Amino acid sequence: MIWVPLLLSAAHLISFSLWTIWISFTPSTLIPVTGWVGLRNYSAVLASRNWQIAFDNLLLFGGAFVVLSAATGLILAILLDQRIRGENVLRSIFLYPLAVSFVVTGTVWSWLLNPGLGIQKLVHDLGWTSFRFDWLIDRDMAIWTIVIAAIWQSSGFAMALFLAGLRSVDADIIKAAQIDGAGPVRIYRRIILPSLWPITITVAVIQLQFAISTFDLVRALTNGGPGIATQLPALVVYDLMFQRSLLGRGAAAAVLMLLILLAVLLPYAAWRYIQRRRAAHA
Repeated sequence: MIWVPLLLSAAHLISFSLWTIWISFTPSTLIPVTGWVGLRNYSAVLASRNWQIAFDNLLLFGGAFVVLSAATGLILAILLDQRIRGENVLRSIFLYPLAVSFVVTGTVWSWLLNPGLGIQKLVHDLGWTSFRFDWLIDRDMAIWTIVIAAIWQSSGFAMALFLAGLRSVDADIIKAAQIDGAGPVRIYRRIILPSLWPITITVAVIQLQFAISTFDLVRALTNGGPGIATQLPALVVYDLMFQRSLLGRGAAAAVLMLLILLAVLLPYAAWRYIQRRRAAHA
């Protein structure tokens, strides 16, 4: 039963991907047209200031988001792994942001970070008038507001994976290390954390995939501003296709996004394949 929807989904994905690739080599503007312009659309996109800023932002946002969300999730998982009272409640609280759409997350954080009605105004009303937290309107700091909101949204997902990994570590090995006199820090550093590398790689790849395709969070939080300071590749695609009616260039930008995504997913798929082959021959 499952093969029918899988085949339909695969056919839909492949057909529209091929259609987008074809459009990227045509002079299409408002509507698709035939013709051949070679790599002209790609050259125009790569030379545009919007794409250059978006790519730089992707490197900064992707790197900071992946590292900080994974670190936050790991710390939360370690704390919950101590079998503390109220673990189920805390786990639900940390996982709750996953149930919220990115549009809602971006809208709420835009309120919190707005200097006129959010955290800065609250602190000013309490009497600390010299306090400043206006990152949302600061061209140099606005990208970090997206990082903060994305970490809040996704760190619970990383926590769930890391917690599952922590609970799967062989208890006999930990007991043997404790008998040998190893303390908690050494046990985590020498035994537990090294065993989490496969999960760490999985978390990093999934979070990178999210970072590359991020659109709705940025659209709701900053709308790419101030100016174009927080542009990401998905916003460039949207701007070219639906605001400037440059369908060919928008398709070229979308194909570039696909190539970036494949640069992350293909090495991960190859690594998983090698891991399965080694496990099968072990």
